[in-house]
Amino acid sequence: MKARRNKKQVPSFRKLIKTSKVKLENKLKNKQFKQQSTIKKYRKEQRKLRQAVKDAVSKKPIPLEDPKSKRPVKRMEREEEEEEEALPLDMMDEDDLQLMKDLGQKASFLTRDLSSSEPVHIKKRKHESVIDKYEKMPRTLQTAPEKELIHLLPIKDKSGIIPQTREKPVVPDIQQEEEDEEELQVEEEVIENPSQELTLEEHLIERKKKLQEKKIQIAALASAVLSDPESNIKKLKELRSMLMEQDPDVAVTVRKLVIISLMELFKDITPSYKIRPLTEAEKSTKIRKETQKLREFEEGLVSQYKFYLENLEQMVKDWKQRKLKKSNVVSLKAYKGLAEVAVKSLCELLVALPHFNFHNNIIVLIVPLMNDGSKLISEMCCEAVKKLFKQDKLGQASLGVIKVISGFVKGRNYEVRPEMLKTFLCLRIKEVEVKKDTEDINKPKKFMTFKEKRKTLSRMQRKWKKAEEKLERELREAEASESTERKLKLHTETLNIVFVTYFRILKKAQRSPLLPAVLEGLAKFAHLINVEFFDDLLVVLHTLIESGDLSYQESLHCVQTAFHILSGQGDVLNIDPMKFYTHLYKTLFKLHAGATNDGIEIVLHCLDVMLSKRRKQVSHQRALAFIKRLCTLALQVLPNASIGLLATTRILMHTFPRTDLLLDNESQGSGVFLPELEEPEYCNAQNTALWELHTLRRHYHPVVKRFATHLLAGAPSEGSEALKPELSRRSAVELFETYSMAAMTFNPPVESSNSKKKDKFLQGDSFLNEDLNQLIKRYCSEVATEIPLDFTKCLKTSLQ
Repeated sequence: MKARRNKKQVPSFRKLIKTSKVKLENKLKNKQFKQQSTIKKYRKEQRKLRQAVKDAVSKKPIPLEDPKSKRPVKRMEREEEEEEEALPLDMMDEDDLQLMKDLGQKASFLTRDLSSSEPVHIKKRKHESVIDKYEKMPRTLQTAPEKELIHLLPIKDKSGIIPQTREKPVVPDIQQEEEDEEELQVEEEVIENPSQELTLEEHLIERKKKLQEKKIQIAALASAVLSDPESNIKKLKELRSMLMEQDPDVAVTVRKLVIISLMELFKDITPSYKIRPLTEAEKSTKIRKETQKLREFEEGLVSQYKFYLENLEQMVKDWKQRKLKKSNVVSLKAYKGLAEVAVKSLCELLVALPHFNFHNNIIVLIVPLMNDGSKLISEMCCEAVKKLFKQDKLGQASLGVIKVISGFVKGRNYEVRPEMLKTFLCLRIKEVEVKKDTEDINKPKKFMTFKEKRKTLSRMQRKWKKAEEKLERELREAEASESTERKLKLHTETLNIVFVTYFRILKKAQRSPLLPAVLEGLAKFAHLINVEFFDDLLVVLHTLIESGDLSYQESLHCVQTAFHILSGQGDVLNIDPMKFYTHLYKTLFKLHAGATNDGIEIVLHCLDVMLSKRRKQVSHQRALAFIKRLCTLALQVLPNASIGLLATTRILMHTFPRTDLLLDNESQGSGVFLPELEEPEYCNAQNTALWELHTLRRHYHPVVKRFATHLLAGAPSEGSEALKPELSRRSAVELFETYSMAAMTFNPPVESSNSKKKDKFLQGDSFLNEDLNQLIKRYCSEVATEIPLDFTKCLKTSLQ
């Protein structure tokens, strides 16, 4: 058992956060007051000590004091003693001196209140009551500060001795004042030393020095743990204690550095297996020293990992609450920075340690943060989940995340960020063909029993079979490979949860912003849906399209989903989705070179699924209509979209060879092409031609120009008009992404239209007829003669 933590240790970060600000201020005031009291006591004791030393050295007799009225200040007593020493005693007679000594040993006028008229040596009355005695005692009211008197030599008269006094002149005690000033200065230095003000430059230098010391300390502890984790596992606790750094100058920076350092340490020293707690039987058995050392290392690692995750969770909670803690070490502004570093560490651990302890706890922390209001934290968590899905080959970690996300979306009533559902697209379920439910999955392979071997195999075959089975078992244990059946079960369960989430949103939240992500996810995993749901799902998708509540891209996602369903297991169903073809055909012209240009990518996916992969179900008239409309659309979009559309047209011309009649001007059959008709089957596309290709052949983009020339030549695969391999071997979507203009530059660069050769331009006379040019030259070469103008001649002819 570990020893209990000392109570006088530095308070934990959690305790400091819960402490109120007023309480801390009171503690600070009490501490300062205690320091002042200690200093005053020390000063008083030193003063008494100095006085005692002086008295011992001088050995002067201490005068009698009046017990009723003490002198207010001790230094006055010292001055009084000096005055008495200065009295000329040698001038007195021996009788007077003896009288003075006798008076000093008895109560006399020197010690008696002169205002009292009572005799000095009065005898006590036996029958006098206490109250009467108290009432007869003189009372003095100190309305004003009493003046100090100096006793002079008394005068002897017939009536007796008459005392003589005078007021003491006020002389400032310079030495005492200097001592008091020095003590006050020391006290001020002690009090003001902690809050000594520094300039900005000095403060920065001091902070840099402190930070460098902390960095060296962190590096030393981390290096010690990395060099020998089993021996130095206790260093993790020391390093984790630095998360409670109390110096306000470097507290935030040091805590961030410690968080990152611990995260990297855990990623490096964590084993590749999950550490389980020991049973009572295992604890009671005797083991070797090496095994005991390994157990202690594992226990320490798990406990420190747990405390570390708790610290990260607390930092995130502090930022979420947005309440200023009573500790002045970390300000409210620094909470967000600490929380961002903590979330980053949690994301790294989520991706790096999916096999280790407390992974489900990290998932529960990360999933709500995917819907956080901070865009940085939300994107960070979503990217971490995507990485986890992409690298998870088995599916165990993915299943845990999907369960938490599904519950979170349902609990929030589907009011979450669409990015949460877009992470589903990174699942690796597409690599496994899940065509049956979990109950229909084939049972795992079983080895033959001895009776079966004896019936079917000979003795030698049984011997070989036994050796083969033994080798197979050893290989499975050595590789620790998961069986296909287990992977299939996990993927099937994951898919069921995903589809339940999608179908709930389609049923209850059709106007939710999550709908595009749902449709996109259904389009990707539609081939894995059970055939029983196809009819209902197609009806729902068509209803959504006809409702008019969807945006253009959302309707395209509906079309894509429907054809993905029909291209997978739905190919056995006898369904003609003509209404989806019609919707896509009539809405293609909504795309242009503006904001809808990004929708071209979804259109290219839809065309590939609708026409190329379903070539046997597509009629000749439908193919002609789509080719004509794609070439027309290529005139009004950006160059990369034109390249993608022309590449799709090339594929369709190869898939449907008879569509080359569009390259001929002669009409085929009766009727006139009706481009405004919304039905592709009845628009008479066979009676038109692809005149758009001649326009695109003069396009400023060289790749568009090359594609148009290639299609005008009949899209040959060989010869001078054939495309290069880098263009012909890429799909339409790849070409659309490759030649994207997102960087606001042409790819490849477009040549300038200003040509330096002027002889290529036609002159003015080249447009005229040759005979007319000769006539003009002959009249221009004749010498001009001056003939007077006679307008009357023209007038006479006009009158006649």
